[in-house]
Amino acid sequence: MAGDDTQHQGDLQGHVTPVRAEVERLLAEAERRERAAHQRVRFWGVIDIALGFPAAVLAGLSGAAGLASPDARVPAAVLALVSAGLSAGAGFLRSDVRRAENRRSRLAWAQVEAGARLLLAQEAQMDREGIQEALKNLFDSRTRAMATHTENAGSIS
Repeated sequence: MAGDDTQHQGDLQGHVTPVRAEVERLLAEAERRERAAHQRVRFWGVIDIALGFPAAVLAGLSGAAGLASPDARVPAAVLALVSAGLSAGAGFLRSDVRRAENRRSRLAWAQVEAGARLLLAQEAQMDREGIQEALKNLFDSRTRAMATHTENAGSIS
């Protein structure tokens, strides 16, 4: 027990312990992966709007053009085909689903980041068993976050 106190005092004097180094590595990984998931959320949000909004507008315009006069049937048909193509592209890419998946991934990595920050902040007040339990919980959070990312890997991220 006295050896633990001596080592813990060394931690406070600026020495980096293997536990602290590992937690800092996990923190950096979580920050990096959270940023990447955030970028993917933004990307798929833009794609969702870029395909969905024009499809809806063109569908409305084609209906209005088709009802306006018999001469407008050809432009209405062209607008309907373009709208159908955009809708099919949106359905194929499933950008709304990908955005939701990446949002879940971002939240999972944020949880890892928060756990790492909390462990770093409380490390000096914790005993060896407490640190081990917190580190185990942190690795469990990382495993869950990795599983979320692996689920997304089956699709275009």
